[in-house]
Amino acid sequence: MPDVVAEAPDEPRLIPPDPPSPASPPRPRTPARRLLAASAEAAVALVLAVGFMVWARNIQVDPMIRVGQVSGLAKLQFRAALLTIPLLAAVVRAAHRAEDRRYGLVLRLGCAAVAGLGTGIVAGGIAVALRGTPWGLGGQDGDPGTLQGYAASFLRGEGLPDVYPPGFIVLLAAWAKYLRQGHVGFALKDLQLLLSAVFGPLCYLAWRTLLRPVWALVLALPAAILFLDPIRPYSHLVMVVLLPLIGRLLTELVLAGRRTVRAALLRGAALGAVLGLLFLVYSGWFVWSTPGVLVAVLVLVPWRQGRAALARAAALLGATGAAAAAVGSPLLLKLAEHGASTVDRYAYFDVYTDPAYVLGWRSDRSGWPAAWAWPPPGELAGQTTFSLLVLAGLGLALALGLRRPPVIAALSCLVSAWVLRFWFAGHMQRDQAVMLYPRTTWLILYSLIVLTVLAAMLLSGALRTAWLRLTPGRPVRLPRFLGRRLAAGSLCALAVFGAMAASWSANRYMPAVPQTGTMGIDAWRSHTLERADGSCPRYAPGHTCTAPHEDWRPQDSKDTRLWCGNVDFKNWTAYCGGKPPSPE
Repeated sequence: MPDVVAEAPDEPRLIPPDPPSPASPPRPRTPARRLLAASAEAAVALVLAVGFMVWARNIQVDPMIRVGQVSGLAKLQFRAALLTIPLLAAVVRAAHRAEDRRYGLVLRLGCAAVAGLGTGIVAGGIAVALRGTPWGLGGQDGDPGTLQGYAASFLRGEGLPDVYPPGFIVLLAAWAKYLRQGHVGFALKDLQLLLSAVFGPLCYLAWRTLLRPVWALVLALPAAILFLDPIRPYSHLVMVVLLPLIGRLLTELVLAGRRTVRAALLRGAALGAVLGLLFLVYSGWFVWSTPGVLVAVLVLVPWRQGRAALARAAALLGATGAAAAAVGSPLLLKLAEHGASTVDRYAYFDVYTDPAYVLGWRSDRSGWPAAWAWPPPGELAGQTTFSLLVLAGLGLALALGLRRPPVIAALSCLVSAWVLRFWFAGHMQRDQAVMLYPRTTWLILYSLIVLTVLAAMLLSGALRTAWLRLTPGRPVRLPRFLGRRLAAGSLCALAVFGAMAASWSANRYMPAVPQTGTMGIDAWRSHTLERADGSCPRYAPGHTCTAPHEDWRPQDSKDTRLWCGNVDFKNWTAYCGGKPPSPE
């Protein structure tokens, strides 16, 4: 498999294939063998992720005190080490001794395992933070409360909200009905843990449709841990999976002229069905990506390859669009009916910051860092070293891979989200609407990370090509020897990074008193709500708790002004203008 599956038909492959070894001629890989290997890879990633999360639920600590939290985080690292050290040793040994086919299988299974353990550790940390309470992160406050209200309303037969994506709400309601005796708050905890665990594997498997195992892991592992939001993991899960699927669609469009019409229809229908399901789960990423993707499609259509190629491209795009529309029709119809009248007026911390800062976010918490310290200061005109790194990656990706479908996919999402971000932000005061524009920060940052990793991959391929041209007719065993060991060593480094980054992510959600204003207040809230039998959770602060809302219903605000969240009453006018609302 090449580093990037497809490129423009008139362009040579990124990395020349290795010559076969005369001592061990390669055996043909049958479709059954490929399917078996892919299934094993997916199973390893998903089973390890979910299994590690479930294993973490028996860690015996008090999550409400800092010593207990540190002990829990340390136990997670110890258990992860028990699993990964033998696995990494097997990969390193295979890199030195195994024949190519066996080494390739061991390497891809090792990459899948690291991808699964990355977010498995995060989910395990959330399980530790919620030990002793049946409630999920957030309890019944904020977004968790809204989701529970929607799901409870659906269970009562009152339907779904007008334009909110119904996928997760229906899943939450069904989980509560069949597995949690109708208790949507307890069902939400289960789904927070489950979706947080599989976040990394699904991101990795999506990128595996385009990249080799190590490169897919280099991209997926940091992105999965960075963008994972355990409070509502479904929204960012759609984002990290959508971009590689767009890359896959553009790749299929480039290759459409080489397919049969039947193959183009089948591939298009499969991609469209997956895109439709993602749209039902969270639609925002589609809104911000679609203009750029449409331009990319027009650019990559094989206009000059004749009628047969155009017919197959049309079959691919038609099947994709039809399947996506059919699956996503419940939300598409509601958007057509109510979309124009739906306005987002909620302003939170990121709304008040420099709109051109897209390399991090602080969330809507009022705690550290202070507002005056955000965005963090940079060394060059406010730009940090990380900013310069990803911008260098952007330039290198444009220089080396502008005709590669994955590069074009990331670039189209980046440009589209960038333009729409400033369009919505520029009209915010006039329209008194936020329209969720700060969330484009995540898509822009994700696109920049993708382009940086693809640039590194393209550069490595260019260097390898240069080596082969400098050594014509000579054995190429040296670069192959180094390549295997570099891949194994990189996997070990990524595993250590994943463990450290996952611990950082899980630590942010450890319970903390509300006065801190940190992410830890969500776990704290879950420990302050009664259980189903009316008793307090085991580690409730002061052994006191409050009764949950039994019949909570979301209410639509009729106010046509911006609602400035996390702004003191005395500062309201300075931030939003006009007369502030009642301090009640």
